[in-house]
Amino acid sequence: MSDQSIRCECGHLNKEGTILCEACGKPIEGNQHIDGNDEKHVLEMRYEGSARRSQTYKRTFVDKTWAFFSSVKVGVWLIVITVVLSALGTVYPQEQFKNSPLPSSQFYVEEYGLTGQIFYQLGFHNMYSSWWYITLVALIGVSIIIASIDRYVPLRRALNNQKTKRHEVFVKRQRLVSKDNELNEDGVNKLKENLKSRRYKVYEDDGHVMAEKNRFSRWGPYVNHIGLIIILLASIFRMFEVMHVDDYVWVREGETRVIPSTNQEYYVENTGFVYEEYDPETQQQFSRALEDVDEPVPKNFQTNAVIYRTTEETLPGQEPELEEVTRGEIRLNQPVTFDGYALYQAGTQLEAEYDSMSFDVQLNDEVLGEFTFYSDEAPPEFHLEESDIMVSVDDWYPELEFTENGPSSFSKFPRNPGLIFSVENPDTGDSERFFYLQEDIIPLSEDNELVMNVTGVDRRSASGLTVKKDNTLPLFGLGAGIFMIGVVQGLYWYHRRVWIHPKGEGVYHIGVHTNKNWYGMKQELEKITEDTNVQEFEDQQELK
Repeated sequence: MSDQSIRCECGHLNKEGTILCEACGKPIEGNQHIDGNDEKHVLEMRYEGSARRSQTYKRTFVDKTWAFFSSVKVGVWLIVITVVLSALGTVYPQEQFKNSPLPSSQFYVEEYGLTGQIFYQLGFHNMYSSWWYITLVALIGVSIIIASIDRYVPLRRALNNQKTKRHEVFVKRQRLVSKDNELNEDGVNKLKENLKSRRYKVYEDDGHVMAEKNRFSRWGPYVNHIGLIIILLASIFRMFEVMHVDDYVWVREGETRVIPSTNQEYYVENTGFVYEEYDPETQQQFSRALEDVDEPVPKNFQTNAVIYRTTEETLPGQEPELEEVTRGEIRLNQPVTFDGYALYQAGTQLEAEYDSMSFDVQLNDEVLGEFTFYSDEAPPEFHLEESDIMVSVDDWYPELEFTENGPSSFSKFPRNPGLIFSVENPDTGDSERFFYLQEDIIPLSEDNELVMNVTGVDRRSASGLTVKKDNTLPLFGLGAGIFMIGVVQGLYWYHRRVWIHPKGEGVYHIGVHTNKNWYGMKQELEKITEDTNVQEFEDQQELK
């Protein structure tokens, strides 16, 4: 016990800073009215007048830190700052959802201009996994825990130590008071019967009576805090892949790719992409709505997918051995699920890439041979068996662009392919060159005798799939459930107490306190004092 502890005249030893004696309720300090009229001054009953650590000990660094985080203002400001930053993080897509091959430093500037550059420079593009955002969330949790302990411990101690026999000043300075009631034994017994009929627990000690009900409602806010702490822990756990995965992968038709954030364990194959539009001719129920739309209205985005798992560990560069886990059709809001993961249809690039391009080579209107260039394989040459000549691929530009230094490729994806071929002329033995550009062939020399033609182009679509796994949902559900229990506990029940204090022979003071809903308390008092000669209760708060 602290050296500054104060012993009340009742013998109870109170902690430093206590306003009301935890046992008898007699004011100790800081509860005297400035005009000296103590009879009309309502007692400070918050936390039953018990001392809180944050308001008592402020000497050491630990004391000051405790006092700082126990402040409700600090907690509210931490929440406000976190909410504002969270909102700012939704202005532009986070890095993992930008759906662009461009690096983040370039994407946000080109897509959103100056504000995008500021967004990137401030680190908002990776906000929810950043150390400072997680720190903010953790500080909110620390504030909730310290504020709860700072208030719960003294409140619980005071409520557990309260005695039936209270000091006269304590009873007379409650908010609702009825003084100098002349009651005989039958009148007091009637009061106790009425209190019990209202589900009060009645305690007696040497003529003093205390009636109490719904004490459990005082713990409602602390139950709320437990729920909030669980929710905050769940939000922090989301930064660990074992608990939460939210990633993105592009898979082209016919392509098999590793699913990100699965530790190279799972793969997905896009066996085909289905795109359907509403047809006003065959779907009459939508015909009127479709007439007002100039462009086709999509009906279905669907990826036919096969999920594989690696059968054994593979070395870097080694082709993995795969076994099928499941297969299904991925549509909007209809994912394919496997082993705790879910793949959602989130994006598409309709026929955005070239899968293959077919050509023929002619000399004097005679076809010397045909070949097909597959963009994934990008072979360096082709042998035309019909004429026994070679076609060489001198340069391959998957996404062609022209710069000051000549043609180059913007990326490795064949969205705007460019090809330079060299074809051997069987008559002269010379090599003639051709340039494939935008589905057309351009001879690179006017002296070319050979003719090259595009005979076919095959495009393919790519599916954007969101990879999700969330083991934190049960924690969020548990936290939300506990939070709602606390809300109901504190909102629909009220801690109500009635003290009956004998002043002298047949004369009693009655004091009443409730932690909320004084109007309801006044109505209940009418039923408690029914068939008794208790005088009308005075609301001393209204008289201040």
